Amino acid sequence: MKQNMGIVDRIIRIIISIGLVAVYYLELVTGPIGIVLLVIAGVFTMTSILGFCPVYAPVGLNTKD
Repeated sequence: MKQNMGIVDRIIRIIISIGLVAVYYLELVTGPIGIVLLVIAGVFTMTSILGFCPVYAPVGLNTKD
């Protein structure tokens, strides 16, 4: 798994993750949609930590360089 995400991309994803979690915990969005937002936040957080986005790989996108 070769990293394909640059630092700016990773920071943006972390900020989006924090926003999605905040929206859920402030109960602005609840129910199944809220759970989906938490899952998306988790995926964004994990891809940011790893520096690898599996969606970028097949497309050949690399924001690290």
